[in-house]
Amino acid sequence: MTDSLLDALVDICGPDFARRARSVDQVGGERAGYVALPATGPAAAATLRLAAAEGLSVRARGSGSKIDWGRPPAGLDIIVDTGRLNGMWHHQGSTATVAAGTPVSAVQAALALQGRRLAVDPPSPGTTVGGMLAVNEAGPLAHRFGSPAEQTESVTFAEATGAERETDGENGRPGIAEIVGVITSATLRVEPLPSARRWVGRSVRTPAGVAELVQLAVEQSLEPSAIEVDLPGAADGTVAVLLEGDASSVDGRAAKLAQVWGAETVLAEQGPPWWGRYPFRAGDVSIRISVRPEGLQAVTYALRDLCGAPVPLRGSAGLGTVHAVLPAGLPAPRVRDIVDGVEQVLLARGGKVVVVSAPPALAAELEMAEPQDLF
Repeated sequence: MTDSLLDALVDICGPDFARRARSVDQVGGERAGYVALPATGPAAAATLRLAAAEGLSVRARGSGSKIDWGRPPAGLDIIVDTGRLNGMWHHQGSTATVAAGTPVSAVQAALALQGRRLAVDPPSPGTTVGGMLAVNEAGPLAHRFGSPAEQTESVTFAEATGAERETDGENGRPGIAEIVGVITSATLRVEPLPSARRWVGRSVRTPAGVAELVQLAVEQSLEPSAIEVDLPGAADGTVAVLLEGDASSVDGRAAKLAQVWGAETVLAEQGPPWWGRYPFRAGDVSIRISVRPEGLQAVTYALRDLCGAPVPLRGSAGLGTVHAVLPAGLPAPRVRDIVDGVEQVLLARGGKVVVVSAPPALAAELEMAEPQDLF
């Protein structure tokens, strides 16, 4: 790395917005050489073109909430920080165009003033629009509205040629998964804010109990916005359903589900503490399981047997997409055996499993999820 490279980055981004990396500027334990903060799409594209010309490796960073997902980089020269790609425009109609570095929470706050929202709720705290789309990070609302990629009309991204391009694909989904570059902005669908929200919850002890409660909820034709499950491992878990709409409709649907689920059912105007959060933390080995909802029970039991004990598991029981946390301290061969065992169970059920996160040293020995695996 040379001072001439820093000078070139300063020429692109401005004197206060390109610097040598600090100790916190890492991906998977690999410290970057430089950090660039472009303010526009063309500046982001120029940064990528410079890196390509010099043969340098690049990673994009929004809030950094998911930057350690996947395989650690073998080397890291430049982090392109999207923090200055911030703002929202063209948001008076059925869509909003948002710069990639804008926090999802900021978009939601601005749209709420107009009685509207993005129908997305990514679990990562502080996540940006670009970070959400780069890995198609879906929360509970995906049950009703689809994943963020499915709600995206178009995406603009910078590529190593120095150009900015736009892709729309089929609802944005294929185009986003295939992007090689840095997302600079996206146009997403906007939905009305519901006037009322109710959570209906019921404790559960086994995967079989989860399947029974979910089936009962589905049979009632309640139009739920989300059906989530939390199984902490050794302790009892919870199945929770989110109902949205006008107050009278929501109250009626909630009462109907409570009657079917029985006396232990709890109704609330706030979600449970675990709602919309991942069960894993930094340093955990987490896998994502995706299967048809009716296959989730068999996979959960198989995972318990493979690990020798129940493992924490949380996610969409209505869609069949959940995250599980493997026991701490397992060596790479043992993790591979568990993943292989889950894959065998999923094979006949049309599902898949990927390793999302792991400590850097362990992740370097595993086949980790690539961004396209999360679409």
